Parts: sequence; structure tokens; C-alpha cells
Amino acid sequence: MPRILLIDDTPEIAELLTFSLRDRGYEVFASGFTEGINELVAQQHADALVFDCSVFNMSESLFDTVRHHPDHAELPIVIISDTPEEADASLRSRKARRVLLIPKPFTGSQVARALDQLLG
Repeated sequence: MPRILLIDDTPEIAELLTFSLRDRGYEVFASGFTEGINELVAQQHADALVFDCSVFNMSESLFDTVRHHPDHAELPIVIISDTPEEADASLRSRKARRVLLIPKPFTGSQVARALDQLLG
């Protein structure tokens, strides 16, 4: 069962998304925004990450922190964004790989499909 680390700064959405992903066969650990993302990734033995922060630069910061860690540089990442054009431009400028962007509003099924694609 793939382990997903979900970083979401809205507890209610994190709970709904956790249930949805568990229903699709994922083991999910949810947390709020954290500066210690790499420690959390290692602790949870995450196979993939989902970032849903209300301010895109928070997700961007998490993305950069993970990508700059040698053990986590290739982890698949799904980023949920309410500014998808800005997020897409930012990821393209970083030549980001193994990342999928999902615009808000979103469904748990969309996130699960993105994870399926990245992990498949």
C-alpha cells in the first residue's frame, strides 16, 4: 500500500482528502505546513507527497525543500493550487519532474488519479 504524506493547511480538507485517498487504497499521513518536511518524509517513509497550501509560495517552499534533499529529490509530488497558471509557470521555470498540478476546486478522485499516474 503506497504511503502518502499530505501537507494541507486546512484541517477539514485534509480530513476529507485523507478519507478519499484511503478509500482508493493509499495509506495517508496528514500534517499541517511544516518547515521540517524532509524529516517528516523520512519518518513516514512516504512514497509520494501531496501539497495543498492556501498560499502557493508555501507549497513552492515545501517543493524546493524536498527537491533539494538528495534522498527525496525524485519523490512524486502532487500540488493542489488555486493559482494553477502561476504554479505551472513556477514549476516549468524549475524544470520540475515527477510533479502534477491539480487546480482548485478539486476532488479526491482527481488527486488519487494523479498519484496513480505518478506511482504507476
